[in-house]
This record gives sequence, structure tokens and C-alpha cells, in this order.
Amino acid sequence: MYKILLTTIITLSFSTLVNSQSLSEKSGNLKYSPLINTGLSQQNDIKSTNYTTTILSDVTITGTVFDSETNDPLEYATVSFFNKKENKIETGGITDSKGHFSIPVKVGVYDILIEYISYKKQTIQNRVINKDENIGNFYLEINLEALQAVEVIAERTTVELKLDKKIYNVGKDLTVRGGTVSDVLDNIPSVSVDVEGNVALRGNDNVRILINGKPSGLVGLNSTDALRQLPAESIERVEVITSPSARYESEGTAGILNIILRRSKLQGFNGAITANVGHPNSAGISGNVNYRTGNVNFFNTSSYNYRESIGHSYTNTQYKNIGNYVDEKRDWNNARKGITTNTGLEWYINDSASLTTSLVYRDSDNSQDSKNKILQFDENLNFTGESNRLDPENGSSKTIQYSTNFTKNFKTSGHKLTFDFQYEDSNEDKQSLIISENIESENVKTLDDQQDILLQSDYVLPIGENSQFEIGYRGNFNTKTTDYTVELLNTNTNAFEIDTNLSNIFNFKVYINALYTQFGSKINKFSYLLGLRMENTQTTIDQPTSGDFKKKNITGLFPTINFSYELSEKESFTLGYSRRLQRPRGHHLNPFPSRTSLTNIFQGNPDLDPSYSGLFDLGYLNQFNKFTLSTSIYYQHEKNDSNWVSFETGETVLINNQEIPVVQRTPINLATNDRYGFEFNLNYNPTKKWRMNTDFNFFKSVTKGDYQGVNYDADNISWNIRLNNKYTLPGNIDWQTNLNYRGPSEDAQNTRNGIFSTDLAFSKDLFKEKASIAFNISDLFNSRRFKGETNTDTFFSTRDMQFRGGQTYNVSFTYRFNQQKKRNRENGGRGNGGEDFDMEG
Repeated sequence: MYKILLTTIITLSFSTLVNSQSLSEKSGNLKYSPLINTGLSQQNDIKSTNYTTTILSDVTITGTVFDSETNDPLEYATVSFFNKKENKIETGGITDSKGHFSIPVKVGVYDILIEYISYKKQTIQNRVINKDENIGNFYLEINLEALQAVEVIAERTTVELKLDKKIYNVGKDLTVRGGTVSDVLDNIPSVSVDVEGNVALRGNDNVRILINGKPSGLVGLNSTDALRQLPAESIERVEVITSPSARYESEGTAGILNIILRRSKLQGFNGAITANVGHPNSAGISGNVNYRTGNVNFFNTSSYNYRESIGHSYTNTQYKNIGNYVDEKRDWNNARKGITTNTGLEWYINDSASLTTSLVYRDSDNSQDSKNKILQFDENLNFTGESNRLDPENGSSKTIQYSTNFTKNFKTSGHKLTFDFQYEDSNEDKQSLIISENIESENVKTLDDQQDILLQSDYVLPIGENSQFEIGYRGNFNTKTTDYTVELLNTNTNAFEIDTNLSNIFNFKVYINALYTQFGSKINKFSYLLGLRMENTQTTIDQPTSGDFKKKNITGLFPTINFSYELSEKESFTLGYSRRLQRPRGHHLNPFPSRTSLTNIFQGNPDLDPSYSGLFDLGYLNQFNKFTLSTSIYYQHEKNDSNWVSFETGETVLINNQEIPVVQRTPINLATNDRYGFEFNLNYNPTKKWRMNTDFNFFKSVTKGDYQGVNYDADNISWNIRLNNKYTLPGNIDWQTNLNYRGPSEDAQNTRNGIFSTDLAFSKDLFKEKASIAFNISDLFNSRRFKGETNTDTFFSTRDMQFRGGQTYNVSFTYRFNQQKKRNRENGGRGNGGEDFDMEG
């Protein structure tokens, strides 16, 4: 079946080539751009010849392509017929599993090009084609230069320090094999993922997550759920941008995490497929495929995942005013399943222009069975009552996103103009039929619908050899509607009736228009990048059910400064400053409470304002002997800081004829927050078989502010440390261990205990490195538990939460076609090609 599909793709691609191939003529030479080897566009001169060609009829040209050293046939090698009179590729094809090709060609005179990944190209010039003919066997030699470039990408240190970001290559992390993007992020230095899937950078959870430099439908409405479904194998690298330049949007006071997905730039047909199964019940399959020939590249990444997670939480609360105690125990079983696919086509219109279109589709279902048990005690800890509450919730979400990118490159290297358009439509539906004391008492429905439009254009102009000017525009237009309906059981009629006091329609719009400009230059060993971004934000909150309507219009300037000084090729300093902001999310603004618990509720705050911060970052990178040292010292000052507070609402609920106070958790704006920190990352590669990495982040947070007469000043010191060790055992079995400790922390109301966890993984290559099998254990010692306390003037509570229910096991199998890993050979090895490029936001 796949051969039929492949033949169709090839036929369509070469049909497109015949009609669209454009070559530029300079100084009597024709420039032809076959995209080969490492995937970078390379131009090869083909001497022009004056001749006349008469097209008669089709003939069939056959031949075979081999590895010159091993004499093995090369499958998927590309054979192209270049018509120099027409300045285009006339036709072409690829070899089968025996290295054989058979291609119909019109009679004429051609240059024949034979190409294969990481091999030297062969060219037969001015070949007269006028009859059916076997043109012989072709033996391609390894391209050592290309392989060296590939090996640098495969074996390079995992951290690279740039003016405004750190780049982490995550391709060899075994502990996340068969896992998700959330698992990958939790293994990135400076990044942590909490029990609910929320991502934090340097302990700050206000971080902006981008996919390939832009907001993405792969994230959708609920980013935490989406990140748990996107497979880890789809990630090429993660860019940690703690000092973003003016090119990036100003959202995210902690910075930006830019997730770069894998997309091969190799000539020909290549891809990989991964299947995994785990315990507790989980299974999935994911794959990526690329077909590139001439000026067309087709790519697709798809996955299906099913995953169950078991969680537990326990909260003990003492109400100081009345002296009684309440124990609340919650157990849940969450099952997620869904399909995600990203399909696109890159068309290189000519030597200087390209058009990329892609479609993202995500469809997932989520079911959660939650059991709440409340035990009541008096002030002497005598048992007074018990109540049970079942909250089975079923949900589904769909996202579809269309995107188009046009890039025009001018004659000068780096001189380019880009246009981007993106439209996204997402919806998420949830329904929960709550059962209290074996009686169906509540029916809760939440319907979310969101549309998002992105318009962006960037212009880059090199000035001289070492300077560059940029200017650009970005527009984000987001509209979201939340229809929240609560139906309560009328015990007199035994029918559900809508509670208008709890039900609500929440319409939320955010329109952002931004302009930016920046200038960068390099003077000897000193580099700088200065930028300024202006953003206008218009937000609208409309609640027809309550009659509330609020509109805000805010314009802000966001300067960025980045310096770099190279002491040597391996040692450098960076210094950056950026002004950032945090806009309230729609969920945090919605004033209607959740219904998961009767006594502990979450409620948004429609009066929440943006927070603004200034961030300074001083970084140092040094590569010496077998070590790579990367450190930074940072300071952040935030105004109008957004924090979560808990307090009694003054309302009570009647449980077992006893009035229990309702505790509400809500976000508020406090006065200021100052964060000081030091980060230390060390990579050590003593041998090719052994690689170690350690990351240490120490920070102090000082919060000052009052809210409704309550002082929330807090002084907190915390740290995170991570140790990653990878070693190749006898039999070429890779063994990887990840140790992680997240230090204790506290604020004005809450203290959180430290958390230690261990992940373990083994991997083995099979079938001459065309395949790999991996086994990993997450939370080896069942120690990833979130414990802490909350202390206010009216109540004191302790909590213990475990999200995944302890150890998880996973086995994954990956098969690569035309994407072999590096082999250790005397004259080099074959590598899986990949393009090392920066994706700009």
C-alpha cells in the first residue's frame, strides 16, 4: 500500500517540478539547487551548452545504485533528468529495495543526477536519450564532509549559548522515549512541570510556549492536556529564551519556551515510526515522513496516544474560628486518547522564494472518574459525619489550524522578507453528572469555543558584513466563548433545573497589534542587539447572563538589549535585558466558580490586570577539555505581580447537618515581586560512551503587597538540582539515569515540601541501527509526591497529592527508513540527516 502512495506522491511532485522549476542564469552559468546531504540548499554550476533538442516519444531508462564500499543496494536514491534547454528537471524517480530504478523519459539530451543522503552526488552530463536503455550501475561514495556535519549535530554538547537564548538538543534522551512533550520539558534544565502539568521556567510559571516560533494548534485550548498528548519523538530541540529579543512577543514574564519539531530537509523519502506500550495502561503510535525532490518537500507527523493516570489527593483542614476538622480525600482515574497530525508542503518556487502551507488537526477525548470523600470531626477530633461525592467527567476537544508562510530571499545573504498567516479554530466540551450520596444531584456542562488569527511579517536587511536591521508587524486576534451551565436536581419534581446564579456565558476577546524594530552588529569579538517593541492590547469581557461588560485598551513599550563578548571561540559572555508582561488568561478572569469540590473552589477574577517585569540576565559559556560550562546570574523585578490566594468566602455548605465554610482560591494583583537567581549547567563527556549533565538553579523570591487588608509579604529561597547520566554498556546498550530534586518553597500562605524523583531507561539499536527498542521507568522510587501546608487567619490545612500514582513503565520500538543513526566506521559512518537552523518567532 505504501508503495502505491509513494508512487502517487512522486508522480505529483515531479509533475509540479516540470511546471514550476525555476533556475536563474548568471554569468553564462545555470544555477541548479538540489537539496541534498545535510538538507541545506547547495548550488552547483552546470556549464551551459548550445544545442537543439527534438522531443520524439517516451523511452524507459533503467539502472542500479550501490554503496561503493559495501556493494549494498541503496533504496530511495534519487535519479533526476535535467533538461538544460528548458532549464528545468524534466522527470525523475527513486530506487527500489534492490537499488533499481526504471524511469520513463522523453527523448532528448539531459544531465543525469544520482543522489543519496550523505553520499557524493554523481552527474552524467549531456547524455543523449533516444531509446530504451540500461545506463548501468552507479557506485556512490560516502560524503565525509557531510557526515562530519551530521555527527556534530548528533554528538554535539546539549547546550548552546546564543545572544538571546539557550538551545537544548533533546534527541538522545532515553528517559522520555515513548513519552510526551511534558516529559521532555520536565527534563530540560531551568524547566519544571508540576503535578497539574503546568510548566515553569526558573520557578516562574508565567512562561510562553511556542511551537516552531509561533502559537500552535498543537497546543490548543488546554495547553497542559495537549502537551501530554504530543509525542516526545516529534521534538528536535527546545529553545529556552530567558532574554527574548524584540522579535518575540512580550508575553511571558519568565521568558519563552520554543519547541522545534522534527522536519527533515533531506533529499528523497525518509521517516520513522515509533510504537509504545506502558503501565499503567498506555499505548501509542507515532510517525514522521518526509518526501523531498527538487523544489518540493512533503512532510507529515502523526500520532495516536492512549494514556491512563491514577491520582490521589488528601487535604486536612482545621477551621480556627469553629475548631472543627474536615478531611477531604480525592481519588481519580484519568484516561486520555487522541490523534494529532501535522501535514504540510514546502514549495521552493525558485532560487529565492518559497511557500510553506500546513494543516494541524487534533482530536482528543478525556474521561475522569473522581471520588471525593469528606470526613468531619469536632474540635476534639471526634467523628461527626461522612459524605461522598462522585464526579465522572467526560470531555472532548478538537483543534484545526491552517498556516501559510511565504519567504523571499534577496541576493545578499540574510536579506529576506517573510509573511505568515495562521487561522485556528478550537473547541472543548466537558460534561459532569455529579453524584452525592448515591443521588444524581448536579449536571455541569462547559462548552469552550475559540478562534485565533495570526498575521505576521518580518523584514531583515544586512548592513555591511557584520550588521543587521530588522522590522516587523504581528497581529493576534483571539475570541473565546465559555458557556457554563449548572443544573441542580429539584427534589420535589425529581428533575434537573438550570441554576441561573451559577450558570454563565463568558465572552472574552483579546486583540494585540505589535510593531518592532531592532539592530544588531558585531565589532571584532563584541556583538550587540538592540530592539524596541510596541504592543497595543484591547481586551473585552462580556457576560450577557450577568450584564457585566468591561473593556480595556493598553499600549506599552518593551525595549530589549543583548550583548555578547567572545573571549575565544569556546568562551563567551552574554548580557541581556528585556521588559515583559503577563496578560490575564480568560480562565483566570471568569468569576464563576468550579464545582469539583463543595468546600474548596476555584474562581477567576475579572478585575485582574497585566503584570510587568524587567529581567536582567548575565550568562557565561566555556568549553574546555571534555567539559561545557554554562552559567547565568539573573534578576527580575515585577510590578502588579499576579498571585494566588486562599480565603474563606463567608459562605457555608450544609454537610451532615453541619455548616462547613467554603474556601476560595483566586488570582489577585499584588504590589511587587523581586527574583534573584543563579543557574549552573555542566556537561561532561569523558568518552564517547559516557555523558553526564548537571543543572543547578538557586533563586530567592521576595513578594510585597496587601490585599483587602491582609498582608501577603513573603521571602522565599528555593533551588532545583538535576543530574543526568548516560553510559553505553557492553553489547551497545545505552543506560540513562535522571535524578531530580526540587527544593522546598513558600509564600505568604503556603509552604511546599521538596520533591525527589528518579527516572531510569535502557535502549538498544537493532537491525543494523535501522531500529531501536527502549525501556524506561518513571519515578523509580515512587517519591514524586506534592506535599505542603496553607495557613491563613481563619484556617490551616495540609495536603498530599500524587498525580501519576507512582511508578510508570514504558516500552517503545522505533523503526527508521532512510534515517539511519551514525555508525562507527574507520572512514566515517552514515548519519541521520537533520538541518541545524534557528526558528525565529
